[in-house]
Amino acid sequence: MPMNSFKEDEKSTEAGSLKTLLRLFSYLLSYKKEIIFVLFIMAYCVAVSLINPLIIESAIDDYIGMKNFTGLWKLILIAFVLNVTMVLLIKLRMHIMNRVCNSILMTIRQELYTHIQTLDFHFFDSRPTGKILSRIIGDINSLKEVLSNFVTTLIPDFVTICAVVGIMVWKNPGLTAASLCSLPLMILGMWVIQIYSHKRWQIFRKKAANLNAFVHEDLSGMRVIQSFTAEEETNHTFLQLVNEHRTAYANAVRLNDAIGSVIDLCWGIGCAMLYYTGIVIIGIDIVSIGTLIAFGSYINMFWQPIMNLSNFYNQIITNIAAAERIFEVLDTPPEITDARAITDMPDVKGAVTFENVTFAYSDAPNVKVLENVSFDIKPGQTIALVGPTGAGKTTIVNLISRFYNATEGRVLIDGYDVQEVTLESLRSQMGIMTQDNFLFTGTVKDNIRYGKLDATDEEIITAAKAVGAHDFIMKLENGYDTVLSERGGGLSIGQKQLLAFARTFVSMPRILILDEATSSIDTKTELLVQQGIQTLLTGRTSFVIAHRLSTIQKADRIFVIDKGGILEEGTASELLAKKGIYYKLYMAQFGTV
Repeated sequence: MPMNSFKEDEKSTEAGSLKTLLRLFSYLLSYKKEIIFVLFIMAYCVAVSLINPLIIESAIDDYIGMKNFTGLWKLILIAFVLNVTMVLLIKLRMHIMNRVCNSILMTIRQELYTHIQTLDFHFFDSRPTGKILSRIIGDINSLKEVLSNFVTTLIPDFVTICAVVGIMVWKNPGLTAASLCSLPLMILGMWVIQIYSHKRWQIFRKKAANLNAFVHEDLSGMRVIQSFTAEEETNHTFLQLVNEHRTAYANAVRLNDAIGSVIDLCWGIGCAMLYYTGIVIIGIDIVSIGTLIAFGSYINMFWQPIMNLSNFYNQIITNIAAAERIFEVLDTPPEITDARAITDMPDVKGAVTFENVTFAYSDAPNVKVLENVSFDIKPGQTIALVGPTGAGKTTIVNLISRFYNATEGRVLIDGYDVQEVTLESLRSQMGIMTQDNFLFTGTVKDNIRYGKLDATDEEIITAAKAVGAHDFIMKLENGYDTVLSERGGGLSIGQKQLLAFARTFVSMPRILILDEATSSIDTKTELLVQQGIQTLLTGRTSFVIAHRLSTIQKADRIFVIDKGGILEEGTASELLAKKGIYYKLYMAQFGTV
C-alpha cells in the first residue's frame, strides 16, 4: 500500500479552473438576500463614482467658468452627501461580506470534515495526517478573499469598466481610442503570466502540505527524537522543507507581481496617449479643459478597476490550487458505504462466517493479503489469531467490522452479509480495541464514556473495575475527573491501555475484537486484567489477536494465520499435540511444554 510522505509532493488533479471557480462560488447562492443587498450597495457606489467626474466637469465648465458660485456650493453639497453616504455603505458592505464569507468557510470546512470521517482506512493510511490538516485549515482559510472579492470586486468593477467605456465613447470616441490603445498589450501579458502561474501555486500548496505533515509528525514523535538525540537531523530536514516552501512561494509571487507591472505600464501608456491626442492631435481649442480633466478621471476609473480585477485574478491564480485540493478530497468516494437496498442489523447473537474471502488493497490488487479464507464461528466462541506480523490477522477483524470490504467472497454475521446492513447498526454492536490505545484530551471519565456516549457514571466505574483500571484511576489527583492531556500524557503505557480496555468494554458489545490488547501491559498487570477479560468474554463472540500466547490458552479455537490463509486451527492443546507451526511459536516463547 503506497504511502505519500512529507518527503514527496502529492499528485495534482486538474479539475479545470472555471469548473472549480463555479463550484466555489455556488456556495454564495445560499446567501441570496445578503448578496443582492450588497449588489444594491455596490450599484450605488458605482453610480456615485461615475457621477463624480461629471460633477467635476460641470463645476469647472458650467459654474467656475460662468462664475456661478451659488450653484457651485449647491453642487459641492450634493457631491458631499453622495460621497459620505457611499463611504458609510462601503463599511456596511464589508461587514456583510465578512459575515457571509466566514459562514461559507465554516460550511466548507464542516462538509470537508464530515466527508473525511466517511472515508475508509486506506485514505488515512496512504498520507500523513499533516497533509489532511493542511486542507482542512490552511487551504480553506485561503478562500475567504476570493469569495468576498467575487461580489465586491468582480461584479462592480466589471460594471464600472463597461459604464466608463460607454461614457467615454459618448463623450469623445477619439480620446477613448487613444486612452485604451494599450489594452491588447495588457491582455497578452496577463495571458502569458497565467499559463505559468497556476502551476507554480500548485507547487507551493504541495510544499506547504509537506512542511505541515513533517511538523505534525515531528511533534508527535518528539519523545523518540529526543531519546535518540536526532534533533540535528530533524532540524536539517525542517530547514530543507522550509527552504523548499520559501522558494516555491517566491517563484509564485514573483510571477504574480509581474501582473501589476504590466497593468502600470499599460496605464501609463494610456494616460500619455490621452493627453497627447487631446492636446496635440485634436487640439485644446476643440477639447475643453473640463472634458480633458473628466477624461483623465475616467481613464483612472478604467484602469483602477482593471488593477483591482488583476489583483482578484492574482487571488484566483493563487488560491484556485487550494480549492482544487479541497474539492479533490470532497470528491473522493468512500469505499465503505451503505448500499441502497440495506437494512439495519438486528441484535447480534455472534455467529461469524467467512465464505471464500479474498482481500487486496485497491492500489495493489495483485497482492493478496488474504486468499480464499473460510471459517464458521459459533456465537459466544473466543477465537485467537496468531502468526507473524503482516500475515493478515488484523485484516480479518477489519473485514468483520467492515473497515474494508472483501475483494471476493462474503463475510456474514448471523447470516447477514456485512455489506448489506448499515454501518452504524453493525459497528454499534462491536467493541473494538486496536493496538493504538489513543486517548483524547479530556477527563478519564470522558475517555471511557467515548465507548458509549450515554453511559452512566456507574457503568463507567463498573467497566473500569472489570479491567482492573479502577484502582489506579482512584490514585490520580481527581480520580475519574482527572483531566488528561493529548494522548494521555502523564500515564504509563499500561495505564493508557487499561483505559482503552474500559472504553471498549463499557459499550457491552456482542462481538469483541482485541487487537494486541495486552501488548503493553506488564506481567503483573496482565494477571490482574485476565480475570476481567474472561468475565467480559463470556457470552460474547470474541476475536483476540495476540503475540503473547499465554493470553489465549483458554480460547475455544486458535487460528494460525500466515501467507494469506489459515494454516492451522484448533485448541491450544490440539495444536501443541500436532507439533506444527503453533508448537514452534510456543516453544520459541516458553522453551518447554
